[in-house]
Amino acid sequence: MDYENEKTFQFVIVGGGIAGVTCVEQLSSQMLSADVALITAGSHIKTVTNYKQVSKTLEEFEVEERAPSVLQERFPNLTVIHSAVKSLNTQSRTIITADGRVLGYKKLCICSGSRPKLLAQDNPYVLWIRDTDSAQAFQKRLSKAKRIVVVGNGGIALELVYEVEGCEVIWAVKDKAIGNTFFDAGAAQFFIPSLEADKPEKAAPCKRPRYTTEEPAAGASQTFTADRNSLALGSAPTEPGSALGPDWHEGIILRGAELVSHRVSVEYECEVAKIFTNEELLTSPQQTLCPENVGTWPVYIQLTNGKTFGCDFIVSATGVVPNTEPFLHGNNFALADDAGLQVNDQMMTSEPDVYAAGDVCTACWEHSPLWQQMRLWTQARQMGWYAGRCMAVHVLSEPIELEFCFELFSHITKFFNYKVVLLGKFNGQGLGPDHELLVRCTKDQEYVKVVLSGGKMVGAVLIGETDLEETFENLILNQMDLTPYGEELLNPNIDIEDYFD
Repeated sequence: MDYENEKTFQFVIVGGGIAGVTCVEQLSSQMLSADVALITAGSHIKTVTNYKQVSKTLEEFEVEERAPSVLQERFPNLTVIHSAVKSLNTQSRTIITADGRVLGYKKLCICSGSRPKLLAQDNPYVLWIRDTDSAQAFQKRLSKAKRIVVVGNGGIALELVYEVEGCEVIWAVKDKAIGNTFFDAGAAQFFIPSLEADKPEKAAPCKRPRYTTEEPAAGASQTFTADRNSLALGSAPTEPGSALGPDWHEGIILRGAELVSHRVSVEYECEVAKIFTNEELLTSPQQTLCPENVGTWPVYIQLTNGKTFGCDFIVSATGVVPNTEPFLHGNNFALADDAGLQVNDQMMTSEPDVYAAGDVCTACWEHSPLWQQMRLWTQARQMGWYAGRCMAVHVLSEPIELEFCFELFSHITKFFNYKVVLLGKFNGQGLGPDHELLVRCTKDQEYVKVVLSGGKMVGAVLIGETDLEETFENLILNQMDLTPYGEELLNPNIDIEDYFD
């Protein structure tokens, strides 16, 4: 079916999250007279605020939801279109929106983000947390809950189990330790006491975009309990939006219906075998429950370790997949193994004049030995900024080189109220057996791990207020031979910052 273009824009950006908005800002700053359109399904957009360049590659920022008019006031040539994308035709260079508008483009950037992997589709007892709407729906359901089950071991799960109060939490992780995406078993063990201790009454201000140890046997559980006073509960609006920003939980009180507030039981090395209702449980005599699970719960979850738990609801926090679906039909996009849109070192997809940035894309250029893609807020901002710059210079026929931020992986976040800095191959990713680890740990204060390969620092994990991030970043970038220093590198009695100044 042929459609008549409502208008053709020089640049069209799809997605009102950090990647899309940053791309718009960069493009509109470089091309002041260009017609730019931002297509966003939500009523608000995500903007970066309080941006701080901590070091050469490390950056901190906050994310705020704002009305699109804030962008339009800054950039008069920007048009914001409130609708989802229904389809894309790369041959005719047109986009059809869900409300029937037909928009032409000369250059397009897809920043549609990602969507959650769900344990079960259309199950009212399975929730996911990805955007403001789902976070506030979770808050409302939690206020009446006595027990929830959280499934997953990534960033959302880590933040959730620490922040939830007034409710028992069963935490099911498929790995041998918590936080496997971000740190090793040693760092995980450092965090465990935070699950049993009282949380601070008022957490420190959080600003961010976010070696051997005994391990529980497979199928074993750990339980931690703490009490706190009850807190008030806020209300929740219902507008959908783009993905949550760092510290999404800061403005939401996550409290359940119980007086005992901080009770977390971790079930290691297990996944979900089955989810069923109370009625299904009664008609399934082979199901056996622990005494504490007997009763009338609205939903039950059976894990692969053989345990079955009743709960008020289940939180699916098992990761995300690139949100490519509206753009694939009838087009010839090359997809990566993780289903992301392949992009080259100038953020271009396989379709002419179509770029992509953020979670929806997969970086398919030859990576720096010290960088890897992770679908994090810092990289969404960096990719959006760089994509906007690439689109502009291609119109101006100017050369461009890959940004320095893609030389070294770096990320600042916060878990369990500790500052966490990840640098380079922080978990020895892709290094094989030929690497060395140096670890320094001070209980309840700091955890420092350095990854060495061939005597050179290639990665680091810094937990707590270590003040080592800039020094270690320089040592990784400079690739200095550190063999002569050995374990003295982490000697707490040596001021390493002055030593390598």
